[in-house]
Amino acid sequence: MKLASKTLSLVALAVIASPHAAADDLPWYGGVNVGQSRADIDNARITRGLLDGGFATTSISDDDRDIGYKLFGGYRFHKNFAIEAGYFDLGKFDFTATTVPPGTLNGEIKLKGLNVDAVGILPINDKFSAFGRAGLIYAQAKDSFSGTGAVNVLDSSPSESEANYKFGLGLQYDVTDALGFRLEAERYRINDAVGNDGDVDLLSAGLIYRFGGKASTAAARATSEPMVAAAASSPATAASPASRALKKVSFSTDSLFDYDKTTVTPTGRQSLDKFTADLKGVKFESINVTGHTDRIGEPAYNMELSTRRAEEVKKYLVDSAGIPADKIVAKGASGSEPVTKPGECKGEEATPQLIACLQPDRRVEVEVAGTK
Repeated sequence: MKLASKTLSLVALAVIASPHAAADDLPWYGGVNVGQSRADIDNARITRGLLDGGFATTSISDDDRDIGYKLFGGYRFHKNFAIEAGYFDLGKFDFTATTVPPGTLNGEIKLKGLNVDAVGILPINDKFSAFGRAGLIYAQAKDSFSGTGAVNVLDSSPSESEANYKFGLGLQYDVTDALGFRLEAERYRINDAVGNDGDVDLLSAGLIYRFGGKASTAAARATSEPMVAAAASSPATAASPASRALKKVSFSTDSLFDYDKTTVTPTGRQSLDKFTADLKGVKFESINVTGHTDRIGEPAYNMELSTRRAEEVKKYLVDSAGIPADKIVAKGASGSEPVTKPGECKGEEATPQLIACLQPDRRVEVEVAGTK
């Protein structure tokens, strides 16, 4: 029984994390895909085999679709690269051939195995990314044949376990830093245990979970310094109700953004709205917005991420609070200005423990100078 592909399409769900992609990445993840598997049963080959045995085939009915699934875990080494490994079950496929002299030949194949894939990732925007995969599989094919009437089967249960390959393409949608969805197409190369290699395709939908992530954005962690009246240069200025005002707030990036993203979340907007409400009546002289990451990851990427987050906060302050854009300066500082103490967080690899320890370093600081 030959398994040759007709189509290649698949639906899956996933979110990936990377210790080098960004300072707050979550590299370990796991997930499950479920969907439709499809094979092309080689009726011409079945007909030839029966003819060699002295039988003419009058009809063949095929069941070439089933439910398939896979369980997998992965580690993202970089924002563009991950490794996944897992278990797959492509289901079963069968046929029934009716013959002359009168009889039937029934065949069934079940397919399952293990895989290791290299996954390449191409971000499209903050929520969507495309990815492709190529990998090795170790698949087991178990066949079952039976005959009725004049048809006798010599080997009723052949099986084969063999290493082979697979590949696929997909789209990914990130919902939170912990949960995401994928659309994916995969093709598996299979030895069918009766001397033939063919392809089986999988259409599937799945969920993926990043360990250590948050299913919902955390509440804002803001530490405010009260408005302080600055010393006046003259008695007249000191008596004036319009004195110089200073305010500095540090927001955790977890309170403003999803994992590795630069779009302010709904919870983040609430935090910024509360902050700007406290500034009513202030005549702004300047506002400095500085994005910070922790020390994990590539410095160049961290600088880009921290800068983009600072610029996003600036844009929100301009759009929602009406603060003049020329009063706000946004910049990134990467992980060069940590608030954790030297030696407080040990290690270099992005373990969950180190990521949690360095959480205070991942922040956006907003400093306001003006008069009230």
